[in-house]
Amino acid sequence: MEPVRRKALVDAALRVIGDHGSLAVTMSDIARQAGVSPALAHHYFGSKEQLLIETIRSLLRQLRSDTVAALKAARTPRARLSAVIRVSFHADQFAPETIAAWLAFYAEAQRSEETRRFLVIYARRLRSNLLADLKVLLPADAAERIAEGAAAMIDGLYIRQSLKSAPIGIEASIALTEDYLNALLATASPSPRSERGRPHRTTQGQMT
Repeated sequence: MEPVRRKALVDAALRVIGDHGSLAVTMSDIARQAGVSPALAHHYFGSKEQLLIETIRSLLRQLRSDTVAALKAARTPRARLSAVIRVSFHADQFAPETIAAWLAFYAEAQRSEETRRFLVIYARRLRSNLLADLKVLLPADAAERIAEGAAAMIDGLYIRQSLKSAPIGIEASIALTEDYLNALLATASPSPRSERGRPHRTTQGQMT
């Protein structure tokens, strides 16, 4: 039962953080949402801080798993770029409580070095996934510039989704990011690697 209860507590933490819009929640709040006693929650995680760290680990693991699966299904560098974009706006990632939790963790990263470290892992992973296939299509300097821009656009559109008065839906977010990528790919010189048609394979870093 331990893995089941640990997952139930992580899921409950995500919902409670989403409802509160911050990490200012108690272990009792989370335990109540999970339908267990606060003592059992402390037994499995030791402290609220450890449970919150496991919650952000869980978000990163799910995002990584979805990305790996999407990249394996894509057959060309351009298709892999689209896969990364689509996974970033996946329905699970766009759930209101998930968006609220990500924003709460970003706020916490101003105070917590460990939380900041996990968010740096996310940012590096997104940039790496974009850059790997852009380098097949473009010279290195153009690939790096476009990867930074696309990653910033993905993050910006995701944050905009949290504005209840002006949300941008999944398909609209994907279309805007694809338009940005297509416009820059059309104006940039192709990479010599792309012209030679050398095979390329994208891999993703291991979870810390």
